[in-house]
Amino acid sequence: MSAEKTVRHTVPFQLSLGLRATADQQVARFHRETDRRRLRAMAASVVGAGLLVALVLGVVGLKVQQVRLSYRLDALRTTRTELEEANRRLSVERASLSSLGRIEDEARTRLGMVAASQQQVQLAREFAGPSTTSAARLGERTAQAPPAAGVQERVR
Repeated sequence: MSAEKTVRHTVPFQLSLGLRATADQQVARFHRETDRRRLRAMAASVVGAGLLVALVLGVVGLKVQQVRLSYRLDALRTTRTELEEANRRLSVERASLSSLGRIEDEARTRLGMVAASQQQVQLAREFAGPSTTSAARLGERTAQAPPAAGVQERVR
């Protein structure tokens, strides 16, 4: 009986609209067949949208990496400039510290050294000339000065 009541309620409504539904049409209304073309089109659009998003994210990632490398390059350039300036200052300081006049002044003032007199200077035999007079003078000078133990000879 309940089936008859539902049929009575639906039939007058359909008849009031001027529609006559058959049993096959009522079953077809509840069962839809999948349209494979529409399913393929939706899948293709989802894949296309995914590829587009991946492409955009890739471009954004590359730009972020470019900015990061640009900051690192600027930092390295600043460091290089600072190191070149420090190298220049150290070269000037080395040149001033290794000047012979400054070394001689430090030796006299801080260490108390004095310049050697002519009698204290001895020439080495390999630096003496081939003349017999200079060799004779060299022999006289070396005979006069006693050899100092542990002291290197100064050559002028």
